[in-house]
Amino acid sequence: MRIDERIAGDVTVFSIVGKLDTHTSPEAQDRLVGSIDSGSLKVTINLEDLEYISSIGFRVLLVAAKRLKGDGGALRLCGVRGNVKEVFDISGFASVFDIYESETTALADF
Repeated sequence: MRIDERIAGDVTVFSIVGKLDTHTSPEAQDRLVGSIDSGSLKVTINLEDLEYISSIGFRVLLVAAKRLKGDGGALRLCGVRGNVKEVFDISGFASVFDIYESETTALADF
């Protein structure tokens, strides 16, 4: 897994590449929560290059979303495709998160 982070205006954008599972989730959670703890209130996570997500990976996204909501911020997901989209749909998480087709549309909604 690789996590890229950049700033787009006042939004912190993370791109997660590879797998978000038991082995990679601790690092992902540390990066996301660390950014939120440092003051990021608007976060977009681009998942277009995510190949796999486990239940632990969903937990990481939920922790970030709850943390942001508690701080008055918001989380947007984008680029959910293929097998990952199927898992979001089947698990019901597609209705839990604000999911956008592209990073551009996610950023525009802030």
